[in-house]
Amino acid sequence: MAKIKMATPIVEMDGDEMTRILWQMIKENLLEPFVELNTEYYDLGLEHRNATDDQVTVDSANATKKYKVAVKCATITPNAARMEEYDLKEMWKSPNGTIRAILDGTVFRAPIVVKGIEPCVKNWKKPITIARHAYGDVYKGAEMKIPGGGKVELVYTADDGSESRELVHNFDEAGIVQGMHNINGSIESFARSCFNYALDIGQDLWFATKDTISKKYDHTFKDIFQEIFEEEYEDKFKEAGITYFYTLIDDAVARVMKSEGGYIWACKNYDGDVMSDMISSAFGSLAMMTSVLVSPEGYYEYEAAHGTVQRHYYKHLKGEETSTNSVATIFAWSGALRKRGELDGSKELMEFADKLEKATIDTIEEGRMTKDLALITTMENPTVLDSEGFIKAIAEKLA
Repeated sequence: MAKIKMATPIVEMDGDEMTRILWQMIKENLLEPFVELNTEYYDLGLEHRNATDDQVTVDSANATKKYKVAVKCATITPNAARMEEYDLKEMWKSPNGTIRAILDGTVFRAPIVVKGIEPCVKNWKKPITIARHAYGDVYKGAEMKIPGGGKVELVYTADDGSESRELVHNFDEAGIVQGMHNINGSIESFARSCFNYALDIGQDLWFATKDTISKKYDHTFKDIFQEIFEEEYEDKFKEAGITYFYTLIDDAVARVMKSEGGYIWACKNYDGDVMSDMISSAFGSLAMMTSVLVSPEGYYEYEAAHGTVQRHYYKHLKGEETSTNSVATIFAWSGALRKRGELDGSKELMEFADKLEKATIDTIEEGRMTKDLALITTMENPTVLDSEGFIKAIAEKLA
């Protein structure tokens, strides 16, 4: 059988540790026998990032702007221990953060739903996609410990030298204070990414903040979303038969718990960080969580939502058997190939992506799975496969 050809490359970002091992297995067993892979390769492994002073990360993001579609392996964000382990020149920033900033993208995370891996919330029947604004708030906050009595103010000094002040608190004892910021341009990009993605996948979009308490900060998010929706997307949503819905974050949580799922839930940065982990855990496993970065300009970067599986990597180095779940990484590849096929008008490539995902889900639903899923499945007597065995089982179904 002739391999499927790719007219345009996708950007391939290799990664670290156990996921790097799985990456190669997936390519060898699930992709290369069926597709004539056309990728522009960037090694985002920590050693190469260190050797290039992290320029490779910037280059990979700029290549994504050129080719529109990327697929990324999980990477290490170094801490002090990693500095010593890898003999790094400096504590390089998160590659995901760097890529997000360059692409001005929003992260959408959704669970992969499989029979036999039942959600903790029994009425959840369809995936819930979390859209997380990936700029500002507490992640770029300025903090201070207050040693004792005194006044803390927010001060804005305009370019013309004029000042505006807002009292934060009159302290009469020791305490703490934090200042957060966001910018309208980033919120606008977040809103457009959310509206575009909802149209892409044909699902309702929810957005939630706490504007009744935060009457300027959160209310600005609400207002920007509403203005952009009414001016640019309301008619498109009606035509697509989907809705945009705003509510308070606490009301959204209550609604989510009682819903069937099947929608996108847009959240500010911190809310999205927390809720995506809650959704992934409640649906069964972080290793069954997809992630795609979408920019309003139409750039897409697909990856697994989890990390590099360090513990399994050390076992692998010792020659010990591992049973590492590769599903989210497989779906990163299928997502990227489907989008490439969609943009290039390649029905064959889109159909292959569908078949790859079906083969993966069918393998699990037939009772063949990695250890993490075997521990939580409702199936009786599942067959536990090692890392390579699971990928080869999918390859058998695909063939």
